Amino acid sequence: MQLRLPSSISEAQRCLAEGAVPVGGATLVWAGWQRDGFPEQAVSLRRLPEANAIGPGELGGAVLLHHVDATVPEVLHRAAGGVGTGAVRRAATVGGNIVGSTLRCLLPAALVLDARATVLTADGVYETDLAELLAKRLVLLALRWRTPLASGYRKLEGAAGGAPPLVVAVALHSGDEGRAHLRVAVRDNYDVLSGSAPCEPGAGAGEVLHALEGTELGELPAAARDAVRDQVVEVLARAAG
Repeated sequence: MQLRLPSSISEAQRCLAEGAVPVGGATLVWAGWQRDGFPEQAVSLRRLPEANAIGPGELGGAVLLHHVDATVPEVLHRAAGGVGTGAVRRAATVGGNIVGSTLRCLLPAALVLDARATVLTADGVYETDLAELLAKRLVLLALRWRTPLASGYRKLEGAAGGAPPLVVAVALHSGDEGRAHLRVAVRDNYDVLSGSAPCEPGAGAGEVLHALEGTELGELPAAARDAVRDQVVEVLARAAG
């Protein structure tokens, strides 16, 4: 297998046009390749500057999870820090986790940040939403978002060998005329559910939680709704303080 390491967008496009398979950090595809056979050529974006950015409003798809630091919002920083083991985080990439993984550990955090995806195809670069990114399994160059007022993340303990642990991600965003809105996303087993609610000035956590019950989050089991409540209360209290 030939591993191609483009250092420019045009070179990366050429790799894709010539049939190179995106490899990410190879933590997910390697076992499959060993079982089913290796492709003739693969492409990694680890030398592409546009895929390695990291900052308050941007995170590149080729960034290793253990490099995701406190320059990004707390919800994304903590999500990356909670993936697998240290060895996994030193190899796995942001793009590989969101697009290539069935667990999609970073997806709830990206959803509550209302992130947009800059993607790479053989024909060019464009911006899209997370739904298209996942549905078409596009090559992620970078995520971009507006910095929230506050955010939080909680990953519950899971049983060894059992279902994926519950994940709750929350972010409070500013709006017009002092209005704000709260976004919540939950990974329950392999499903990711999300919802949002307005957060008027002076509104209490109870009002926001009541509004969230009217979204698909209201379908969660009681234990998951309790985890959502706790995280919502914590983020709203932190924003108020």
